Parts: sequence; C-alpha cells; structure tokens
Amino acid sequence: MSLSQALNQFAQNLGRYPIISTSVAIIATGAMFACVAPFASADSAQTSAVVSSRSFPKASSVKKNLFAESTSTSVDENSKWGGIETLDVPQTESQGEKEAAAAAAAQKAADEAAAAQSAAAAAASRSEQRASIPQVDLGKMTGTGTGAELASFSLKFQGYPYVAGGNTPAGWDCSGFVQYVFSQFGISLPRTSGAQATVGTPVASLADAKPGDILANGTHAAIYIGNGQVMNAMNPVQGTAVSDVSVFGGAGYSIRRVM
Repeated sequence: MSLSQALNQFAQNLGRYPIISTSVAIIATGAMFACVAPFASADSAQTSAVVSSRSFPKASSVKKNLFAESTSTSVDENSKWGGIETLDVPQTESQGEKEAAAAAAAQKAADEAAAAQSAAAAAASRSEQRASIPQVDLGKMTGTGTGAELASFSLKFQGYPYVAGGNTPAGWDCSGFVQYVFSQFGISLPRTSGAQATVGTPVASLADAKPGDILANGTHAAIYIGNGQVMNAMNPVQGTAVSDVSVFGGAGYSIRRVM
C-alpha cells in the first residue's frame, strides 16, 4: 500500500469513529507532514542540514576581589535623586573625639568655677575694705556751706571702682572722680590732676583747708573732707575710698578752694 492510500484509509477510519478527538487528528496530521518532509526532500539534488551555534566572547579581565567595596561613584550632575543629594548626614564621633570633648567641657566648667570663686573673693575683699574705711563725722568738720555738702556727697561713692581714664560712677581715676563730684554741684573742672592743681584760689596750708577743697599735684587729686583726710579714687585694688593725706606719698601738693 502506497503512502497516499494509507492516508486515505486513515481519514476514512476517522469518519467511522467520530468520538476521536480533534487533538488526535491534529497529531496525525503532524505525523503526516513529518513523514512527507523526507520524501519531498528526496527530490532535491542535495540534502542539507540546519546547524545552530552560539559563541561567547572571551573575557579580557576578571575582577579579582568580588567583595571589595566600591570607593567612588560617578553620577551625572544633572541627575535628580528626589532631594537625597542634599541630605544632612550626621557625623559620628570616635571614642577619642568624645573623650577630648568631655575633657574640654570639664576644663571649661572648672575655669568658670574658678572665675566665679575669684570674683566672689574679690567682692568679699572689697567689702572688707569698705568696712575698714574710717568713717568721718562731718559734724566735727570745720567750715560750713556748700564745701561741706560737697564733701558729704563725695563720701557716697566709697567702694566704687577705679578705672584709668574714667570719669563716671561706672569707673574713674583720681581726677575723673574729683571732676565728676564737682560737676554735680554745677562746677566744671579740668580733666587732669595737674590742671586741677591750678583752679580756684590757693590755700596756704593743710591747717587752713576746709571740706570741699581740692588737694592735687601732677600725679594725684583728691577732695579734702577734714581732719587730715581726703576722699579719692586710689587704685584698681582699693577703688574709691577715704584715706589720709599720706596718699600723696610725701610729695608736695596744692590746696585749691573753688567753692
């Protein structure tokens, strides 16, 4: 039986058995074409085979350490990363840095405590100095009138600070203090002690001096309050205080009466 007769016979058999599924018919048809193909190619002058091949390029280099961490990243400057390029990443400190910061903070606290202690000691010292200042009984002073009032007013500034070049209660030197006190009574005086030694009228001696007179020379100036004592801005340590005329150190001075 030829191939065509066999196929016809197979088709007839399919018609006799309708229960055979369509899938069986498809399989049979496929088998038919599979069988036909060799016969069809038999007519060809030369039979050829189809060959599929696949090649892979040879790798020129191999990364030796696959687990090494990348140390740099190249990113297009125009790329947008949703704002993460401006994230403020907190910097961590090493243990050494933390210890150094703690030591610096401790040193700062110690310095501040020492400064506070020093300020307290200085304040206590000034308080003791004020307590040791001899109190002048203005009632026993010789003289009357505005000179005594000025001398009494000057005593209100005991304990005020001495500041070179100053002439206000915030801080003054000897001539700045004298200038300020007299200004409160409407009298304008020169700024320096040497110039103040030339104002008003001269007084012959300390025995003739009255409260409110100025005692001055080229290096110091003071306000006489009576009993051989003066009110004056002395130095940064003693500040403004009462002292006797020995504050001039034995140097000569001029006694001037302005009021």
